Amino acid sequence: MSSPELVLKVLRSELRAAGVTYKMLADRIGMSESSMKRMFGQKDMSLSRLAEICKASGIAMEDVLRQAADVTPHADTLSLTQEQSLMADPKLLLVAICCLGHWTLEQIIETYHLSEAECVLHLIALDKLEVIELRPLNRYRLKVSPAFHWRPDGPVQQYFRDVVVGDYFDGSFAGQGETLLFVPARVSSHSAMEMVQKIQQLAAELARLHQDDRRLRPEERDGFTLLVGFRSWEFSAFTALRRPETTAPVKGLTHQIHQIGPRKR
Repeated sequence: MSSPELVLKVLRSELRAAGVTYKMLADRIGMSESSMKRMFGQKDMSLSRLAEICKASGIAMEDVLRQAADVTPHADTLSLTQEQSLMADPKLLLVAICCLGHWTLEQIIETYHLSEAECVLHLIALDKLEVIELRPLNRYRLKVSPAFHWRPDGPVQQYFRDVVVGDYFDGSFAGQGETLLFVPARVSSHSAMEMVQKIQQLAAELARLHQDDRRLRPEERDGFTLLVGFRSWEFSAFTALRRPETTAPVKGLTHQIHQIGPRKR
C-alpha cells in the first residue's frame, strides 16, 4: 500500500471513530457528497485538502500522519490467551463482539443491560488485551485486521459450536433478507478450492456492505449474521447404511449459506 493510500486509510478510520460521514464532511467544506466519495476513491489527496478535511472534522492532521507512519499490520486472529480471557467473562465477550461490529459505547449500553461505567471497564480490559486501542471520549480503534476470524480450534469457536449454532438454527429463516441453503454436490478438489475462494469473496463483500451502511441511521439497519460451512462430508446416518465392502466412502461436498437477523431492538 502506497503512502497516500495509507494516509487515507487512517483518515477514514479517524472519520468513522469521530462519527463523521462523507455527507457531513461534504456539507462542512462546501462539496457534494459524490465529489467527496470520488476524491477518497482516487486514493490520493493534496496536503492542503487533507488539512481542510481534518479541520472540518475536528481531527488533528498530525495524528493522522503519525498513525500512517507508525502503522503495523494487524493480526487476523487473537492469541489463545486473549480468547481465553474473553471466554472468562461473558459480558467482556459481548462487548468485544460489539467492537468487532464497530458499535459505539452508546449503542452498546442502549441495547444491552450494561451501565456506562461497566461498559467502559470492559473497553479498558479490551485495550489491555490489545484487541482495541481505547481513545478519548470512549472511542476506539480495532487492533485486528479486516480479515479477522476466531481461532479454528480456539475456545470462542468451540463455544459457538456448542451453544451458538443451535440458537442460530432455531430461526425459521423466513424473514426479509434471510435465506437457508443446503446444496450437496460432487466436484473435484480444484472446484472445491474455487468455491472456497468465492466464499471468501462473499465474506469480503458482506464486510464492505457493513462498512458502507454504517453511514445510515441506526433504525435503518438490523443485525444479520452469515454462517458458511463447506467441507467433504456425509451424514452419519447415511454412512451407517453403507455396504461393508465400501472401504473408502465417496463423500458429498456440502455448501451451506445461512443468513439470519437477531431480534430488532
